[in-house]
Amino acid sequence: MSKVNGLEDLGLSDVKKVYHNLDYDELFEHEKSDKYGQVSRIGAYAVDTGIFTGRSPKDKYFVDQPPSNKYIAWGSVNKPVSKEIFDELFEKVKKQLSGKDIYVQDAFCGASLDSRKSIRVVTEIAWQAHFVKNMFIRPSKEELENFKPDFTMYNAGKLSNEDYERHGLHSDVFVIFNVEENIAIIGGTWYGGEMKKGIFSMMNYWLPLENKLPMHCSANIGKKGDTALFFGLSGTGKTTLSTDPNRRLIGDDEHGWDDNGVFNFEGGCYAKCIGLDPQKEPEIFRAIKRDALLENVVIDEEGIVDFKDGSKTENTRVSYPIYHIDNYEKTLQGGHPHKIIFLTADAFGVLPPVSKLSKEQAMYYFLSGYTAKVAGTERGVVEPVATFSSCFGEAFLPLHPTVYAKLLGEKIDKHSVDVYLVNTGWVGGSYGIGKRMSLKDTRTCINAILDGSIENSDFEELPIFGLKYPSTIEGVDGEILNPRNSWKNKSLYDATLKELAEMFVKNFEKFITKESDYSGAGPKI
Repeated sequence: MSKVNGLEDLGLSDVKKVYHNLDYDELFEHEKSDKYGQVSRIGAYAVDTGIFTGRSPKDKYFVDQPPSNKYIAWGSVNKPVSKEIFDELFEKVKKQLSGKDIYVQDAFCGASLDSRKSIRVVTEIAWQAHFVKNMFIRPSKEELENFKPDFTMYNAGKLSNEDYERHGLHSDVFVIFNVEENIAIIGGTWYGGEMKKGIFSMMNYWLPLENKLPMHCSANIGKKGDTALFFGLSGTGKTTLSTDPNRRLIGDDEHGWDDNGVFNFEGGCYAKCIGLDPQKEPEIFRAIKRDALLENVVIDEEGIVDFKDGSKTENTRVSYPIYHIDNYEKTLQGGHPHKIIFLTADAFGVLPPVSKLSKEQAMYYFLSGYTAKVAGTERGVVEPVATFSSCFGEAFLPLHPTVYAKLLGEKIDKHSVDVYLVNTGWVGGSYGIGKRMSLKDTRTCINAILDGSIENSDFEELPIFGLKYPSTIEGVDGEILNPRNSWKNKSLYDATLKELAEMFVKNFEKFITKESDYSGAGPKI
């Protein structure tokens, strides 16, 4: 085993070759030799991630041990596993990665020097090392010389846990975090996003304990140095809307907020590809070139990608280094935000395209983390289904959601931040009756928020929800700003509005305590 930079501490045996921090050209040659994918006509390498084309949240565990077990919010998101089971599976993982060539990729998570973590990922597949290189911050040669990992992830995707029933686990897939030993192990799934979101989960553990806020959001910065954050679940437009030719992109998905301001956790982007249109999303389309990595797209023998084809999965993805975006912020950092935007794709079609929130409403909608799934995107979904994911990223929160909400509230107060709720979903009716808000109209609403012109409008109040929405925005049809006006069947609108309000109220009951109660800022039925 190589003795460079602590590689002898990995615990592997009889390793043949250690491909340590290969550059992009070297990884590309390995990928072509591995033949786990093919080179696309546009230059990006395209791979399939096997039977798993998304994360496996039911297979995610934390080792139940002190002191971390007193901080972790145990439940359906954070499930406990014993130290004995972890040790047994860790031995299997090390055996899987021994006796062969391995790839070791070192990177940073966090652009702020006061908050970053050094991470090391070990895998036996070249494209997974490529994914890590794309998604995290690439150290300089000088930084690599003295690199010591704070956290190590072992990805043994080819290994399945045949003893999962004896272990009392959900399936033969496992993603397990050992906080005290600063180790994560992955088995049974090849999906690249497990590595990305695994490190994100750990940042969501570490930072709040230092009074810093980790966030599932995108961020950009204007010409005047004004930073904006975009929170939202998958499909709400977080990546698309933060990628703006008139503003520098800080990052598209994961950020922290410390005493210095906002900083990207990552050094790359992970954009959805389904239906990608070069006219509507030119920046993302241009980013798909050599060194980008496509996942689960439909590609023919000639290497031509059909971005409209979702027959493998609706969750087709591309990862690429952030510098593939023409207009990005090279420091990956910005000052304290001036504006925060919560994105929701309301498939019920009852929320305004844009609303301004009070601080209490901001806390309520942050804890609610609402969007809606629509028919056709998932098997068995024939009507809109409300989805609530606390802090717009509940699946990645090891601590209780109120910990993050409290930090957000403190920072909103301290830095006098304006918060808005933007609906990128349906107008004129629910899914199947109305139509999706046009990207043009949504961008116009976003621009009015960012340049402050939205404040020139008079504001009206949405019944039941109490949301304040503008009556006019230059360039947007006034009829859609009041969602009820765009519905032909007004009584159906009223009934649907009440139906959604009831879902909000029921979901929020779990956040009401004697110490904290923001329910008064939500819908009143």
